[in-house]
Amino acid sequence: MKKIEHIGIAVKDLEKSNELFAALLGEEHYKIEEVVSEFVKTSFFKVGENKIELLEATSEQSAIAKFIEKKGEGIHHIAFDVEDIEAEMLRLKNLGFRLLNETPKKGADNKLVCFIHPKSANGVLVELCQEIKTLQECEGK
Repeated sequence: MKKIEHIGIAVKDLEKSNELFAALLGEEHYKIEEVVSEFVKTSFFKVGENKIELLEATSEQSAIAKFIEKKGEGIHHIAFDVEDIEAEMLRLKNLGFRLLNETPKKGADNKLVCFIHPKSANGVLVELCQEIKTLQECEGK
């Protein structure tokens, strides 16, 4: 793993949360993006070399909606930047970590992503992120 890529925060109202975090961080978000397949709308803030991702559910089916219903707003996941997501997934699976998806899928911010179940990471939802560099990397994932 290369670095912490971002920290994901579940929010009820993206617009209000964008205002709150802009005031907190002294800078506006740089991107809003919807990930239709995950029923989520995201907003990104740059903090030094890292990012904060705010996540708002767009449907009750969303994992974010379920998270907020169960735990309320707050830190949802920590994401790590990896060089080769498939190799990292295999490494972690071989070490006994439980992956929530068997193959990488397209996430927000031009990334391929995979999540590790919180039960195998001390209650923390961990996301692996790899920058999509070519069209072929994205096709079918």
